[in-house]
Amino acid sequence: MTYHQITPEERYTLATLRRQAPPMSGAAIALIMGRHRSTISRELRRNSARFDGAYRHTKAQERTNGRRSRSRRNSHFCARDWRLIERLLGEYLSPEQISGKLRRDGALEVSHETIYKHIWKDKKRGGQLFLNLRQPTKRRKRYGSYEKRGRLSGKRHISERPAAVELRQELGHWEMDTVHGKGSNHCVVTLVERVSGTTLIGKLADHTVAVLNTRVIQFIRRHPAWFKTITVDNGTEFHGYRIIESATGVTIYFATPYHSWERGTNENTNGLIRQYLPKGRTMKDVRQWQCSAIARKLNSRPRKRHDFMTPLERLHQTPSSRRAKPRRATN
Repeated sequence: MTYHQITPEERYTLATLRRQAPPMSGAAIALIMGRHRSTISRELRRNSARFDGAYRHTKAQERTNGRRSRSRRNSHFCARDWRLIERLLGEYLSPEQISGKLRRDGALEVSHETIYKHIWKDKKRGGQLFLNLRQPTKRRKRYGSYEKRGRLSGKRHISERPAAVELRQELGHWEMDTVHGKGSNHCVVTLVERVSGTTLIGKLADHTVAVLNTRVIQFIRRHPAWFKTITVDNGTEFHGYRIIESATGVTIYFATPYHSWERGTNENTNGLIRQYLPKGRTMKDVRQWQCSAIARKLNSRPRKRHDFMTPLERLHQTPSSRRAKPRRATN
């Protein structure tokens, strides 16, 4: 079996499992994560805090990146390697997609950070590689830098969520985000349930705390049995989360800044919503009945991962009522 280094996503999962009570053994964590127990023990030994032994996924990633940076005194990629990378950039693949594809094909081991550095170095020289990025001017967060945006004291970090949320073992845990249009402050709030994929979409006249809280509380009170937790990003529109918690009893967690994979379900769903509300469109003329109609369409799509049940059918399904797979006809 080929060894692959632990990814940032796996470090986040490892940190979550380590926080469970009662404490889980390294062997049990390794079994859940599909890793060899020596891989987990080595990761904990190298990247846990020295003073208290705690394992924090952001700090672990910083330590790993630091070791990699110190070990790479000179670039070991030749001109042919960069031509291959630049050709794939020309096909509008993202640096992460290029890194993953080349690793999968056994062609080259190169991190997405290295590709980004090459792109920005090319730009300083007057090159055009950056134009192949889908979001050429987007501000990128680098591990180890001080994060200034979305700071709010007292927030519950995503690593504090129960393991059942991370492992998608029970219904009732949601992810929430806002989707913006062009030319106005009008936007929509989207909520998606992590297990079933059930989606709720609410129209907002702006992205202020008060307007968002009103719509979200309305959704939760309409379906109180559906909600246990919600995970959000660090946008300022979510800084009034305590009001939602007080009004509904739902617990809210905050993802790590710039770790979009921690809310992957919501990110993917927003991509589907963009089919109906494209980026170039203003949200000013969108009405709630239109948002509800889009949500109904998404919630009525059969999903392969649910044996072609719809998200709403899966949301209402109890473990004892799961359908048996039909038998194949025999002659």
